[in-house]
Amino acid sequence: MRKLRRLLRPLKDPRADNTRHDLAEILIIALAATLAGAKTCTEFEFFGRGREELLRGFLELRHGIPSHDTFSTVFRALDPKGLEAVLRKFSKGFGIKGVVSIDGKALRGAFTRGRRAMPLHMVNVWAAGTRMALAQSKAPNRNEVAGVLKVLALLDLDGALVTADALHCRPDTAQAIRKRKGHYVLAIKSNRGRLFKAAKALIDTARKPTRASQRRTSAHGRTERRQAIVTPAPQLAEQFGFPAIAAVGRIDSWRANTGKAAKHTARYFLASRPLPAKKLLEVVRAHWGIENNLHWVLDVLFDEDACRSRKGHAAENLAAIRKLAINTLQATPGPVRTSHKMLEARWNNDFLLRALTHMR
Repeated sequence: MRKLRRLLRPLKDPRADNTRHDLAEILIIALAATLAGAKTCTEFEFFGRGREELLRGFLELRHGIPSHDTFSTVFRALDPKGLEAVLRKFSKGFGIKGVVSIDGKALRGAFTRGRRAMPLHMVNVWAAGTRMALAQSKAPNRNEVAGVLKVLALLDLDGALVTADALHCRPDTAQAIRKRKGHYVLAIKSNRGRLFKAAKALIDTARKPTRASQRRTSAHGRTERRQAIVTPAPQLAEQFGFPAIAAVGRIDSWRANTGKAAKHTARYFLASRPLPAKKLLEVVRAHWGIENNLHWVLDVLFDEDACRSRKGHAAENLAAIRKLAINTLQATPGPVRTSHKMLEARWNNDFLLRALTHMR
C-alpha cells in the first residue's frame, strides 16, 4: 500500500490542521468502497464500518471510520486538479500508444435546483488499447470545446492517434493534438462548410484511393456491413488553414434490423497522417470504446447519472474516483467483466487487497 499512499501524497488537504481523519485514508476508503460498488458518501461510511477489520490491516484509522459528513466535506473542498493528476499519473504507467478517444459526458444528476437541463459537463479521455480512462476535465460553462483544449494541454500524446466527433473538427483542436506530439482522426460534417465540400470532392474524384471492407456482422437482430476509402489530401491544410491534414477518408455503412431494408450512412474523416483504409475502419471502431467501455460502465455499473453530489467540487472528485476504480479493476487480473470484478471486490477480501496494490 506504500505505492498507493505515495500516489496520493502530493494532494493538498483543504481542511484545517486539527482535522481528525487523514486525507489519504479517506480517499483510500472511498476508492476501496467504489471498487466494491459503493456509490455515495453514505455508502462509503457503511463500507468502512463493515470492512473496518480489513482496513486496519493497512490503515492506521486513529479515530475510526470517517462519517459520511466527513467524506462529503472532503470531496466538496478538495481541489479536483489533484485527483485528476493522480488519474493521469496512474494511467500513464500503462502507456497510451494507439487510439485515444475524447468525448464529453454530462453528469445528469449534478445540477442545482431549477437547472435540471444544465448539469455538470465533463470531458473524458479514453485509451482504447489499455481500456483505461486517461484523464478528465470539467467543461468550463458546459463548453465542451474549451474542456477538450484544456485537457489536451495536460497530456503527452507521443505515438497516440486521437479521435473525436465532429464538434472537435477545428483548427485549434487539431493544433493542440499535434503540439502534444499526437496525430488525429477527426470526424467532419457539413458544418465545416467549404472544408467538408472539398474533402468530399477529393474522395469522390480520387483516382487511386485505398479501399477496405469489413466482414458483415450480425448481433441483437441487427446486421451491419462497412467499407472505407482513403485518399491523400495534403493540399487541404494550406488551402483551409487546418493544421497537418494528410488524408481524408469515408466510411460507408449499411445497417439493417430484422425484417427491414438496410439503411446507408456515409461518414467523413480528416487524418493528420496517411492511413490505409483498413486502419481507418479499425480506428473509427476503436473510438466507440469510450461510449461502450467507459460511459456505459459509469452509468450502468456506477450509477453516475443518478449521483446527486453537486456542491463544491464533489461531482468532479467523485467522477475521478470512479475512473480510478475502473482503471484499477482493469489492471487487476480476474474475471473478464468489470461487473464480476466488482462482485469479487465486494465479497472477496483478497481480491480487494490485490486490486488496491495495483494502484501505483
